[in-house]
Amino acid sequence: MDYKILVITPVKHINGLQGILESAGSVTYLDDPSMEEVISIVDDYDAIFTNPNKSNVFIGKDLLDAAKRLKVICTASTGTNHIDMSYAKKLCLPIISLTEERDVINRISSTAELAFSLTLASLRHVVRSYKAVQRGEWDYEKFIGRQMNYLTVGTIGYGRLGAMYSNYCKAFDSRVLVYDPYKKVDDQGIEQVSSLECLLKESDVVAIHVHVTEETKGMINKSSFDMMKPSVVIVNTARGDIVNELDLINFLKANPDARMATDVLANEVTNKKNNPLLKYSLKSDQIIITPHIGGMCIEAQEIAYGHAASLLDKFIKNIDEKNNR
Repeated sequence: MDYKILVITPVKHINGLQGILESAGSVTYLDDPSMEEVISIVDDYDAIFTNPNKSNVFIGKDLLDAAKRLKVICTASTGTNHIDMSYAKKLCLPIISLTEERDVINRISSTAELAFSLTLASLRHVVRSYKAVQRGEWDYEKFIGRQMNYLTVGTIGYGRLGAMYSNYCKAFDSRVLVYDPYKKVDDQGIEQVSSLECLLKESDVVAIHVHVTEETKGMINKSSFDMMKPSVVIVNTARGDIVNELDLINFLKANPDARMATDVLANEVTNKKNNPLLKYSLKSDQIIITPHIGGMCIEAQEIAYGHAASLLDKFIKNIDEKNNR
């Protein structure tokens, strides 16, 4: 059987990926389709290949109800908040992701590197000073920053990326605190704290490295901000929904020396244009926002997308084998 695969994320620039996908079936490539465009054609496809980094398409009830012959969704990501997982489960629809592909994702450091880059950019006012130079200003007094080796960095979540980020900061001689109630930290020179409150009160930099779940959604909120230092730098390369953005904006307004650097926004897939943090950033220089580029390195994309496509190819071939028995 010739399986039809609908790709709804840009992939043609990734070396070798088209060959893997096309070995699995007939492929239609849509680099940046609208929701309406996908819904209008999805009933003709057996598989969807996606990624949340550049997509306006939330794979939810409307799309899934239109996908009458869909057999699998494959996402080249560890996160799955661009898919209605509960509704897909109700439909008994398999989801292929990289969430549990540890041997593969341990080779990808790009998001941790971005988090560290955003930390330095915020501490040294890189974006703010560059914009000032573009305006014809040349005045260092406005942009006196901080040295990492005098600071305490607090990492929330000590999975793969949290551990990488923490070790980058340790290499710069920062004091590193970690809060993760589900992991034991054995790395020498990194301190595990027993409460989020302790981390928030002591840290000059707070970096978020947790998956978005019902437990973590909105976990950084007014009560969290009330515990932070007024000059804190907050870094989020995890998911936007972990931070209550309206509470964050109020905190930034009340604390002009505080900074936020984020690669993610709440409701990023469905309604990013109306995001309150994005709107606030247009009139405040306290914020750096990047367009979910954490995994967007040549090496990371080749590893992640290539492995996801191989998993999809294997899944489809297994269906064929079962049908031919």
